[in-house]
Formats: sequence, C-alpha cells, structure tokens
Amino acid sequence: MSFIDTVKDAGIVGAGGAGFPTHVKLNAKAEYFIVNAAECEPLIETDKYLCRTFADQIVEAVMATAAHIGASRKVIALKGKYKEEIASLQAAIDRAGSDIEIFQMPTFYPAGDEQTMVQMVTGRSVPERGLPLDVGAVVDNVGTMLNLYEALHGAPVTEKYLSVVGEVKEPIMLKVPIGTPVTECIAAAQPTISDYRIILGGPMMGKIPADAQAIADAVVTKTTGNIIVLPKDHYLFQRAELPLAAIKRQARAACIQCKMCTDLCPRYMIGHQIRPNMVMRNIWREDQITDDEEYLATFGEAMNCCDCGVCEMFACPMGLSPRKVNSYVKGQLREKGIKVPRNMEPVAREGIDNRRIPTHRLIARLGLAEFDGLHAHECFELKPETVYVPFRQHIGKPAVPAKAAGDHVVKGEVLAAAAEGLSANIHASMNGVIVAIDENGARIRKEV
Repeated sequence: MSFIDTVKDAGIVGAGGAGFPTHVKLNAKAEYFIVNAAECEPLIETDKYLCRTFADQIVEAVMATAAHIGASRKVIALKGKYKEEIASLQAAIDRAGSDIEIFQMPTFYPAGDEQTMVQMVTGRSVPERGLPLDVGAVVDNVGTMLNLYEALHGAPVTEKYLSVVGEVKEPIMLKVPIGTPVTECIAAAQPTISDYRIILGGPMMGKIPADAQAIADAVVTKTTGNIIVLPKDHYLFQRAELPLAAIKRQARAACIQCKMCTDLCPRYMIGHQIRPNMVMRNIWREDQITDDEEYLATFGEAMNCCDCGVCEMFACPMGLSPRKVNSYVKGQLREKGIKVPRNMEPVAREGIDNRRIPTHRLIARLGLAEFDGLHAHECFELKPETVYVPFRQHIGKPAVPAKAAGDHVVKGEVLAAAAEGLSANIHASMNGVIVAIDENGARIRKEV
C-alpha cells in the first residue's frame, strides 16, 4: 500500500484544530516539512505532552513524511521555553541519526499559526488566502505526526489525547476514544465549580457550546485538543455572545481609529493587506453601499482575516470586536459573489519581530492569569460505556455510513467511508454494538 493510501485508510486529519484530510495535504512535493508543536493558544497542554512522551514516534513519522514529499529541510518548531520537550525531541533525533532541525520560537501568540510559523522558519510570506505549499512548505501538527506513526504501524485514528484545564482540581491529560462525551472528560478532571461553561479548544479561537444541553451533547472528535472549564459569567463568554447589531453600534460610536488592531494583526505583519481599523471605520455605512465595486473597495481586505482574535481580545483599547465585523463582512462578500484579488508575493513588514504579543500578557488580558503556569503532568485513560462518533470530523464532505444499527464492531473497523472528493474515513473507537446510526454519526455501546 502506498504512503498516501495508508494515510487515507487511517482517516488521518489535521489534529491541531482545522481537520484538513492529511492524505490530500501530503499528496505534494515541498522543500520544507514543518511540524507545528508550538501550542498556539494559551493553557493547552496536549502538544507538550506528546513531545515529551512520544518523541521517538514523532521523529520516525517526520522522517517518513519528509521522505515522501521530498523535503530537503525537516523542522520541528516549538517555543524555546519548552526545555523538557526540546530535550526529548533532540534525544530522539540523535537516536535516529536524523537531520531534523528544532526551531525555537519566542513565546507569543499566535506562534502556532501556520502562516506565522512558515514566515519565521523560512523567511517567506504565504500569499493572501494561500497555503504554505505556495512557498514550498508543508505544515502538520505534532498530533497528526503521532497518528501518522500509528497508521504506518497498522492503526487508524480511534483515540485522542487532550488536556482539561481551568476550574478543575488540577490540569490533566486524557487519552480517550473518539466520541467520548465531553462531560466525562470534565468529570475526570474534578471541576471545582458546578455551574460552569466550557470552551472546546483555546480561549482565543475555541468553540463555545451554547448551553447546558450543548455541553451534554458534545463529544471528543479527531480535532479536540483541549477543554477549558470556566464560570458562566466569565468575560470570554460575555464577549462571545455580544450581538452583531450591538457590535456595529459600538464600532460607529467608540472606534477611535488608533490602528492597534491593524498594527498587531498577524496577517498584516507578514505582509497581507488587511486593515481592521478601516473596516470598523466604514461598517456604519454598509447599508448605504449598493455598488459591488464600492463594497469591494471598502471591505474586501476583510477576506484576509484569519480569525485569530488579536484585534478584539488584546489590541483594541475600547473593547471592540473587529474580528466579528470581519467575519460578518466575509460572509457578505461571499453571499454577493464578490471576488477579492490576492497579493501573491507579500513581504513581511518592518518591525515584525517587535510586535509579537507575549503570551503571559494575553493570558492576563483574558482574565485567565490564575491558571497560568499550571501544567498537566499525568495522563489518564478513560473507557466510557458509550461513544457517539460523528461522521463529519474534518473539512470537506461527511463520511458515508458503512454499517447498520445492531452491527457488532471492533475497534478500528470502518464505520463510515470517505465520500468522493475531500473527506476522511471514520472508524469505530471501541468494541461494541451500534445502537443507533444515521448520516450524522453512530452511537456505540460497549459489550459486556
């Protein structure tokens, strides 16, 4: 079986959050193969744990992947402060006799943004709305590498490592079957409050279940890397739920055109044309713009927004939300069918190295300082009685059910096959019987 077929059969997708099918990404040739181990968002512990614990496996997977894509440069990028993780990886590299490089990054947000990382490692800026491949690089998450190692040894993606942090007894690492209820993960971490809300992922770009029922329904997927438990009235939830109409009114009344949102924007810094301050300056008159050309000239730059949240969660002194305005405008541009030109040869702006946002300052600004410096050291394995395995855990089309209710399945068996086009296989994450299945997913109950 070919390398690509092995990756496809295993159902590997980007483990760092995006969920892009890996067999598609790796069907390429590139000069650089970069492994992202920088843990982009604050408080997440997963990538650090993987680097400490599975360094040999990660190195083997990096070597195999780099050989496949013909990369002459193999780089694992992570923050320089991760001393234990760097030591583990370097020892594994030495044991393998490999020429993998370790690139040590400063501690800033968003160090794990792949376009920011590519610019730092290679000195090349990815084109607007482009891919690292456009500048000769392929980037994969360190968790994806562990899954690739398992695939090369015959095991598909059926389990997930994740951290649980925040209002819990102490941060913990968990190893769980795909489809494990999020509530069971939280219970394992022993929450210190009963009336809580959660963020799936990091505090800047994570997903927030709407209510208690949504939390109860949430399950671990291939892209779940972290769960943050916080009080219901936390600042982050208040910001997330501010209505668009209120945001637009605030922009009209309170934006002082200080340009901090633009000056600190990671995409602006690598040379993309994006000025959130100008979108904020003009959003009040959106309803007056009826000509598509004028709409493009006024708001087109918003398409280059990467939704990192720097503008609204750190940069803006008035507490406004350029990210949400950008997101809204992007939707309008798509709805109107307006094509926004791309700069294919951006150049990083002068002073880029002096505009990085220190992670500890971001954590303080987010109201999370009490959790800073707390780390997960032990990993616990959960074995739930039932799992619900969604058939859409990736970018692209959902997988197509390959089983029926009442079928007995074993761990690693295909539950749903990748659809035509961009899709990924989904596998049973434990031995059991399918008690319910439809086009959205399958519920498996452990057999006694």
